[in-house]
Amino acid sequence: MNEQKLRELIPEISTPSYVFDLDLFNERAELVHKYFGDKVGMCFSIKANPFLLGRLPDCFDKIEVCSPGELTICEKTGVDMEKIIFSGVNKTFDDVERAADDRVGTFTAESRLHLSLINEAALKRNTVFPVILRVTDVKGGSQFGMEEAEVIDIISNRADYKGVELVGIHYFTGTQKRKAKPIIRELDYIAELIKRLKTEYDFTVNRVEYGTGLAVDYFADNADELEEERLAEISEKIRETAEICDLTVEMGRFFAAPCGYYLTKVIDTKTNCGINYAVLDGGMNQLKYDGQLQGMQIPKIIHLKNNNSSGGVQPWTLCGSLCTTADVLTRNVELDSLKIGDVLVFCRTGAYSSMEGMAVFLSREMPVIFEYSEQNGLKILREKLFTDVFNTPNR
Repeated sequence: MNEQKLRELIPEISTPSYVFDLDLFNERAELVHKYFGDKVGMCFSIKANPFLLGRLPDCFDKIEVCSPGELTICEKTGVDMEKIIFSGVNKTFDDVERAADDRVGTFTAESRLHLSLINEAALKRNTVFPVILRVTDVKGGSQFGMEEAEVIDIISNRADYKGVELVGIHYFTGTQKRKAKPIIRELDYIAELIKRLKTEYDFTVNRVEYGTGLAVDYFADNADELEEERLAEISEKIRETAEICDLTVEMGRFFAAPCGYYLTKVIDTKTNCGINYAVLDGGMNQLKYDGQLQGMQIPKIIHLKNNNSSGGVQPWTLCGSLCTTADVLTRNVELDSLKIGDVLVFCRTGAYSSMEGMAVFLSREMPVIFEYSEQNGLKILREKLFTDVFNTPNR
């Protein structure tokens, strides 16, 4: 979506709000598909942006769901439950039972407890559930997944779990990887593990769910170019891995980030101690860029003026509506004749931004959510939501 299109849509868009460009989202998905090829499945991790769930391109084979709330969104959206990989580090028996009743396609197990709960739910229904075992990061570990030795022990004793079919492994170590080297190293590890499990334990890894963690550049002018270069650098190794197993690449941020725009209006301006401040009707409660710290990074911002005046470019510190000095979106951004009533559009906010802010701090409203496509135009997905409804105690 270009600046001219945003200007045309402004009369229809209230602030603060998000607009998600479905055409851009589709283009990014197709770009990944082009580099990885037809043998590689694609999984959208909806924690990055659940508002895109009902509009997923056909090239997505799987949907990663990590919480009961995300499962509710899937139920209400009417997605194909067979596509769901029910993941997440915290699974209760109620969660597993609900996912089982929804007939999700695959469960992940991040602990022995998970495996026991899934097994119990399956036996209760006289069925067998396909399960992939998550291996923790071999370079240092985290709360996610299990150590390789524990995974191997489970595989060695897989006959003990009559309600579970172990079909593969899940491996994801973290996000915002800017170099191809660690991703290639991880894929080599996966290939070696697959071979060892077959040779030493007579276990065939049919499926691998792998999160690349490919980085998104929020503050670079040539972001699209940098991101495509990363795709190209790992594509050969991805395709190679897909020759030895049914490989699904799981990503959220990389798919969704470029398609989002956050729109917020200038409510007040002032100069304190020689610094120009603009107070916006949004803020850090609604907008968060990965890597942003106290507004020291400057993302791409489109300035939509309320009039055609031009009084010269000045540096501005853009602040939100919260009563904390931490609510600074960016500092020293050069803007021409910024006035009350102007709208600022923060670009590349399609992933996490709308979900990671401190939504209920100061009991301010949550932003309107729009989707846009060239074919169907602008559509409201969620009206403005007033958080004081949640915060008012019952008396």
